[in-house]
Amino acid sequence: MAGKSRRGFASMDPSRQREIASKGGRAAHAKGTAHEWSSDEARVAGQKGGVAVSRDRAHMAAIGREGGESRSRASRAARDNQQDVGMSAGGDREMSRQVSRELGASGGGMGSPAPQQGIPSRSDEAQPNDRF
Repeated sequence: MAGKSRRGFASMDPSRQREIASKGGRAAHAKGTAHEWSSDEARVAGQKGGVAVSRDRAHMAAIGREGGESRSRASRAARDNQQDVGMSAGGDREMSRQVSRELGASGGGMGSPAPQQGIPSRSDEAQPNDRF
């Protein structure tokens, strides 16, 4: 006989399987024989799974490589984004340099724009040799 058998639980429609399994779970809980995991049992089971997976060195190397590549892509994207922002701001910086030079030539002082309100200029700050 070739092919799959059309008998048994595994050959059923997935929704029918879920329905039967759900009934079994409810019955076990009602009877009091269902297993409920404690946090300690769950922790031990998780450790066993981690140990089993980590035995496969090739798999662990692949996971590490994938993580490293992902981090590298993210770092590269952030750097590229920062450069893009810097390029667009670079023109603004050049414009502020020209304005600063013009202010310096017109008596605006030391080639820099006037200090913003609330922010002391360098000359307003205490200098190391100032005496009180």
